[in-house]
Amino acid sequence: MATAVTPPRGMRDFLPADKARREHALGVIRASFASHGFDEIETPVMEDAARLHSGLGGDNEKLAFAVMRRGLTEADAAAAAESGDLLSLADLGLRFDLTVPLARFYATHRANLPTVFRAIQIAPVWRAERPQKGRFRQFMQCDIDIIGEAGPLAEIELITATSAALDALGLSGCTIRINDRRVLSALLGHWGVAPDLTERALITIDKLDKIGVDGVVAELGALGIIDGASAPAVAETLGVIGRAGWNLLGTEAADGTTTEPPAWLDVDAYRDLLALRAAMPGVELEFDPTLVRGMGYYTGTIFEIAHPDLGYSLGGGGRYDGMIGRFLGTEVPACGFSIGFERIVDLLEPDAASVADAVVLVHEKNASPSDLVALKSALVGQGKRVRLEKRAKNLTPVLDRAAEAGYGSFAFVPTGTADAAALDFKPLG
Repeated sequence: MATAVTPPRGMRDFLPADKARREHALGVIRASFASHGFDEIETPVMEDAARLHSGLGGDNEKLAFAVMRRGLTEADAAAAAESGDLLSLADLGLRFDLTVPLARFYATHRANLPTVFRAIQIAPVWRAERPQKGRFRQFMQCDIDIIGEAGPLAEIELITATSAALDALGLSGCTIRINDRRVLSALLGHWGVAPDLTERALITIDKLDKIGVDGVVAELGALGIIDGASAPAVAETLGVIGRAGWNLLGTEAADGTTTEPPAWLDVDAYRDLLALRAAMPGVELEFDPTLVRGMGYYTGTIFEIAHPDLGYSLGGGGRYDGMIGRFLGTEVPACGFSIGFERIVDLLEPDAASVADAVVLVHEKNASPSDLVALKSALVGQGKRVRLEKRAKNLTPVLDRAAEAGYGSFAFVPTGTADAAALDFKPLG
């Protein structure tokens, strides 16, 4: 009995209809980003292993696929196993995101790039994930980044361009959750978290949507980040702030009393976020002081795309001013936003215009090839996508497959017909 032939675990094939839907969505995203002044670049699928494991990729570094050095011997493998340094066997690795390659790209080509560089990257990345629903080992990322702009204009352009791309895709109801690493640092300081435990604490807080307040407090305690005495106060703060909104600055009531900002709030960072919100009145921004973003390289503003019907983000990004300096030796400000393409594409409706312009010509087996080519050429000249199908006794499965592949109508081709205007098209489906 033959075994099933399937793609590698955690990877996927795409049938023509799926591929067409994906390419249409990618085309919309590309065009939208380009209209906002971003230019597309391309980087290799592999980077030096040392660069991928330089501490810039957070936990994703652990998921990088390694490419072994050529000419390895059994002695090399034995020595690496004995030392526990298996990465010494690799000199390259598949990229696990597009940000680390971009930082290397900028360091390589800085002299040929504008002072403020606005980049598009749309390409596959690879992570050794444990395959499950919504998590794949190969997936597409759609990134835009601005390098060289230290002020808030970078965040404004990125958020505006991403929101425009979502609108162009027809994806309504999205909001952008926003926070600042300074807010998170102040929150942890308010709880008395030691500076050397900050990053570990943020990893736990990032699980708030998954494990809830009680789960976060329990994990912080188990890791020794907080003690039993402070646990109730941490739980209370997490329960109260939630998504705190835009009314946290001190206010004066009619009776003359004043309300102070909460003790955990970094007021300067909050004012900067308020200014961003005021600069983008057409974008739905939501302040969330518990938003973390998992990557350790973020240094300032961070943001995520949220949808009311979904329990997970549809993309995110933030400012990562310290990354490029690791490659270049000179600090360069940088900020980026990534659309979660694999999550978004499944929410999109088929492109109606594309379906309407795709037609099937059903012909007899003995039809003249020259007549068929003439018909097809005429329709292609009108901007249509044309498929030829031989007439069968049972035409239903043939037409059903065509409809699934994105064709919108069909016509029978009478013998001897070479004039496209004489065809009578009927809708599929």
